[in-house]
Amino acid sequence: MISIIGLWLAYFVIFTLRGFVVGLDIQPDLLMRRGLVVIGGVGATFILWLVLRLFDHRSLALQITAAVLLALPTSMLIAQINQTVFADLQKQLESKIAQERGFSLRRDEAGNIVIEAPTPQEAGLDDPLRPSSPTMGRVVLPAETSRDRWLRLVESALSQYFLLLAWAAIYFALLAGARVREAERRGERFRSAAKAAELRSLRYQVNPHFLFNTLNSLSALVMTGKTDRAEEMIQTISRFYRHSLADESTGDVTLADEIDLQEHYLEIEAVRFPKRLRVKVDLPQELANYMVPGMILQPLVENSVKYGVSASARPVTVSIVAREEYGRLVLTVSDDGPGVPSGHGGGFGIGLANVRDRLEARFGNEATVTSGPALQGYETELRLPLVKHG
Repeated sequence: MISIIGLWLAYFVIFTLRGFVVGLDIQPDLLMRRGLVVIGGVGATFILWLVLRLFDHRSLALQITAAVLLALPTSMLIAQINQTVFADLQKQLESKIAQERGFSLRRDEAGNIVIEAPTPQEAGLDDPLRPSSPTMGRVVLPAETSRDRWLRLVESALSQYFLLLAWAAIYFALLAGARVREAERRGERFRSAAKAAELRSLRYQVNPHFLFNTLNSLSALVMTGKTDRAEEMIQTISRFYRHSLADESTGDVTLADEIDLQEHYLEIEAVRFPKRLRVKVDLPQELANYMVPGMILQPLVENSVKYGVSASARPVTVSIVAREEYGRLVLTVSDDGPGVPSGHGGGFGIGLANVRDRLEARFGNEATVTSGPALQGYETELRLPLVKHG
């Protein structure tokens, strides 16, 4: 509709300027009649658009053929509207021009056009018997036939025809652009759905692995008769899952919530290793509300407990440190245990691979993971974009 209205407004302006250039006065009556033609043109073009919409999902060649053929009767209709609106005004303009140029113009009973004008006096003639008034010459033009009227209508329709073809080209361009945008939106929806499914799948990989380890730990406490610590562990597991399952499985959480969740987990493991597990958390307040994928630290903390605390006979400190560096959020999970012994790389690699895959699915190439032995123990560092809203 915008293209149709814009087309006919341009028509109105151009033909008004044309009339001004050729010397026609910009009269309210003339503008009103041209406005009626514009309204008729908008209506006829709108009908043409309704018919062309039937070909929206056909080939471009068929659309062009339909536009070329359907624009013909539409242009004839607009030309007829134009002639009807300006019919009596045309006669007024002809009479006005004739009067300004000193001759008269009228029609006889048969519809012929009669033009009368004074003939010039012959130079050098001085006949006293000749009348002093100028002699009137007369020219009679035959009345317009049906064929003439038809040809004039066709001639007027040609300009409207090419105008409609220009609009049709604009419409097809807009339609193609709309299709491209719709395809992009549809592709983006598919990509978002696939990404959400991938994130959900990767997130769900974490829970069974964690549950398996905690149930083994709980079983060990029960088997050794440590029922009080087993009950404490059950309560802590309950709090942990209440917290972890409250979040949408593909959504982001604040860094404060993520670290709080890991502290719940470490509380569970502290029941198993009350004398060996030490925890250190360093979370600056200004970083607490940045967003990270939920449970992204869980496999890293779990590996530190499994390969650091569990494999050592001395106290081991598991550290979770957050800092901002060069406009990036840097998260470090480390321990000062013995590191990853040979023969245990498989289980450790699964957890780390899960973290890498989730970060790649969430941030693409904007996130990096660095993992390896440290001066004391093992360290994994995540560098993420600073995200305020998940």
